[in-house]
Amino acid sequence: MAGGELKDRTTSPDLFRPDAKQAPASRNAGHRQRLKSRLASSGPEALPDYELLELILFSAIPRRDTKPLAKRLLAEFGSFSEVINAPRERLLEVEGTGEAVVTQLKIVRAGAQRMMRVEMASKPILSSSQAVLDYCRAVMAFEAREQFRILFLDKKNRLIADEVQQQGTVDHTPVYVREIVKRSLELSACAIILVHNHPSGDPAPSRADLEMTSQIVAIARPFGIAVHDHLIIGRQGHASFKTLKLL
Repeated sequence: MAGGELKDRTTSPDLFRPDAKQAPASRNAGHRQRLKSRLASSGPEALPDYELLELILFSAIPRRDTKPLAKRLLAEFGSFSEVINAPRERLLEVEGTGEAVVTQLKIVRAGAQRMMRVEMASKPILSSSQAVLDYCRAVMAFEAREQFRILFLDKKNRLIADEVQQQGTVDHTPVYVREIVKRSLELSACAIILVHNHPSGDPAPSRADLEMTSQIVAIARPFGIAVHDHLIIGRQGHASFKTLKLL
């Protein structure tokens, strides 16, 4: 009897059918290949945000449908940019998001920022203002705390260094004017561009921003260091002291 039962099980045709766990994997593989083919043939512009996000998540989630998670992330954060720039802690609050997903998103963010930085640094800063703005927005607009950054330029207005000088709270960053001048001299910088973000989203300069900028200009001038601009980056846009004729 026992031998007969074993024979029946081993010859059952059910063993040659995909099981319930295999079938979804096969369907996912087909869907993934179709998305990749559309990307290759039509370019990223042909894909809505959730499908582009799906493609990014493929490496982090190799055997599961990534569409539901892509849509949850967009619903939670509002846009593709907000998802890519969201902090780790917030991302992990979304159902289905683990460390692999967070790492994959941060790789995309780092790659995008590096490409923009290279583009910004490849030509004189003053002739590539849009590239400068795009870069500063990418690295600062979504920060939860204020950050004060300086772009140091040589005599041909090419980028020597891009450094974060200070990080503060949600609405304040301590700025040490003499340290800015000291660092400029160390790098032999002939000019600087000041940049900081407003996590509140409103890029309008505050009275403190105006006073601090005036102090930096006054102390830097005797050393032959020009302040070309002070950019304030917010989620809703930016403010340029030069454009506003505040410099």
